[in-house]
Amino acid sequence: MATKMRSWLFAPGDSERKMGKAIASHADIALLDLEDSVVPENRPAARKLVAEALGASSDRARIWVRINPLDTPDAVLDLTAIVPSAPGGLFLPKAEGAHHITQLHHYLTALEATHGLEQGSTRIAALITETPAAMYTTREYAAEYPGKERLVGLSWGAEDLSSALGAREQRGPDGEYAHVYELARSLCLLASVNAGVAPIETVQPEFRDLPALEVRARRCRAAGFRGMLAIHPAQIAPINAAFTPNADEIAHARAVVRAFADNPGAGTIAIDGAMLDRPHLALAQRLLAEVSHDAF
Repeated sequence: MATKMRSWLFAPGDSERKMGKAIASHADIALLDLEDSVVPENRPAARKLVAEALGASSDRARIWVRINPLDTPDAVLDLTAIVPSAPGGLFLPKAEGAHHITQLHHYLTALEATHGLEQGSTRIAALITETPAAMYTTREYAAEYPGKERLVGLSWGAEDLSSALGAREQRGPDGEYAHVYELARSLCLLASVNAGVAPIETVQPEFRDLPALEVRARRCRAAGFRGMLAIHPAQIAPINAAFTPNADEIAHARAVVRAFADNPGAGTIAIDGAMLDRPHLALAQRLLAEVSHDAF
């Protein structure tokens, strides 16, 4: 099972070459796509190619598949074609609440049993802001419902939402998202943390502008995101670097933990001219726990 979810690299399921590049890349998760990047007439062939790519891999835990939305006939066709090859997880688009996680969970439970796979072994991440209706149900992912144990991440997207809204622009001249998309982004972050799963930032379409990507990825991590979607192999190195704590961050976190340990009962301590309190201790402990977890 993959321990990191910093970078998720999309590759169209009807391109053997691009899927091969994604699988061979340093992306934490190679995300083979059966939805938006594959035209409907190519999906039958794409399902076969994705299943073959999974079957040929020795590291299927890091190979995920984006299926089609559950309210389309393509979704069941996707599942019956690829689940027997045991992908590490499924990326569910256009989720509109916990009931979609439960619906997918029931499909997976039946397919895992049919094909002799470990129950619950297929994990789920979901895109949760792609329709107007989905924006109103983001809090549901933290509730108790069948299939919740499969859910490991939530992400958001602006393209399908803007299409549903009939919006001609997503971002202004400064490159920043308009308010409704920042709302979607914030709801994704809050819903993820509330549900105890990883919040995953959406793609940067300008795949050649790597300096801008590095700045954005670092800002996203500072805001609380744990990873980011990518559309080109060149984006993986900046994303992985941005979402990996550096030596200075680790040293500072250790200093914070040590200072509180040396002063039991203290509510605040001073380090490097700054007054830190218990929330800073919690952040430091979480960072060190993530570093320790990723070491295995």
